[in-house]
Amino acid sequence: MEELLKDLNYIKNTMTSVSTGGAMIQDVNEEFKKTYRKVSTELKRLGIKNPNPYSDLWEWYGKWSSGEVPQYRDRRAYLIEMFKSLFNQIENHGVDAELEVELEGWDRIERSIGEIRLRLADAETEEQLQVVGLLCRETIISLAQEVYDSEKHPPLDDVIPSATDAKRMFESYIAVELQGSENKGLRTYARATNTLANELTHKRTATIKLAKLCSSSCINLVNLIRILNE
Repeated sequence: MEELLKDLNYIKNTMTSVSTGGAMIQDVNEEFKKTYRKVSTELKRLGIKNPNPYSDLWEWYGKWSSGEVPQYRDRRAYLIEMFKSLFNQIENHGVDAELEVELEGWDRIERSIGEIRLRLADAETEEQLQVVGLLCRETIISLAQEVYDSEKHPPLDDVIPSATDAKRMFESYIAVELQGSENKGLRTYARATNTLANELTHKRTATIKLAKLCSSSCINLVNLIRILNE
């Protein structure tokens, strides 16, 4: 995390410098692009959305030279605002469950996890915290839809799950993928994780603590199911 923060500060400071009469783009652009690629890879691994679309300083030059951020103070303010929530997410990342599992191919779920982290870092009001819960719920539904196969995972109570019935889909999935007495503990854990994630996403008494618990349980469920699915 310290190295990631150091690299992000380099990117932010370099973008500030070249746009406020400091360093020349041609002198620092190659190192900038190298650091940007490194940061982007690490943010993706952590499930954090990169808010900086400028992978090349000439692209950043095109932004400020177009007149959208005409003065030095405008450019500084633009960069401060762009990096603010990202720094908060990284500094508070230890509070959340880290997304260690590779999510290649699960693009929608990967985007959802990134959005959860972004909203959690920025949330201040009860309504904003409730959005975190809503995103967690949608992530769980997307996850269930991704792994559930109606032919392979028959319902346990003879009720065919609807497209949004994540609980039934997971119950059927877990019963098949974790069958046998040797997997009893894992079945219990998987069901408890799913239950907790669902319960937290439906609570309306939104607090930052509850939002963090909700995010953590949701990410744990994604990790668990991805490992099973592999």
